[in-house]
Amino acid sequence: TAEPPALTAMHLAQALERRQFVLHYQPMVDLDSGGVAGAEALLRWQHPTLGLLPPVRFLPLAESSGLIRDIGAWVLRDACRQMREWQALGWGTFRLAVNVSARQVGPDFDTWVKDVLADTGLAAEYLEIELTESAAFGDPAIYPALETLRRIGVRFAADDFGTGYSCLQHLKCCPITTLKIDQSFVAGLADDARDQTIVHTVIQLAHGLGMDVVAEGVETAASLELLRQAGCDVVQGFLFAQPMPAAKFVRFASRRRNAVMSANEPTIAC
Repeated sequence: TAEPPALTAMHLAQALERRQFVLHYQPMVDLDSGGVAGAEALLRWQHPTLGLLPPVRFLPLAESSGLIRDIGAWVLRDACRQMREWQALGWGTFRLAVNVSARQVGPDFDTWVKDVLADTGLAAEYLEIELTESAAFGDPAIYPALETLRRIGVRFAADDFGTGYSCLQHLKCCPITTLKIDQSFVAGLADDARDQTIVHTVIQLAHGLGMDVVAEGVETAASLELLRQAGCDVVQGFLFAQPMPAAKFVRFASRRRNAVMSANEPTIAC
């Protein structure tokens, strides 16, 4: 078989112009209620000849070419627009997690996010911005911008926590509300005592600092049970669902909501 054609920055720019990028949404499940606590918006490229491409195929190129700022701006705006539509469904407490590149975060970051929220009509408390450890903790100069957004209700998650080189001092100072345990610690959770110790420690640390914990990459019932025992708040992974288009996500969330409500209905004795 022939090698697929190399992707270039020009292809990326054309994809943005021609609206070939799409968002898929992966459910985030609350371990206490069993309901859908939110969704993570994940970028895909609907390439006209190569099909649906995952971000690993093109995000490094977007970063190196500088196009990540324009692509990231589209992602945040489209995700917030979608979330605004979902508000009409009356799902109640629900958060939309959106990944933001370090290249998008600067001193004026708060102004940009506020403008997107205003333009899309989305209330700040529905948005959770995911930052890698390097983006969240790498430059204390951005903390005031993050804190300004935090005060109006925007939440911040440290994505892939445990894989970077952040120090506890940064964790104390940065206005993070959620720690996301990287899937590399979750994959072998049932068989690796070291992973179990790390996960327990991160959950205790986060809760001690008043943060929530999300575990990524949950694929087995055994891992899920260990996370439940450790006190994890929210999980996501293929055990529940793969990322899916918005319409399919609505059906998934509605079915799970109905199932949870049915399970919690009181039984009337005859």
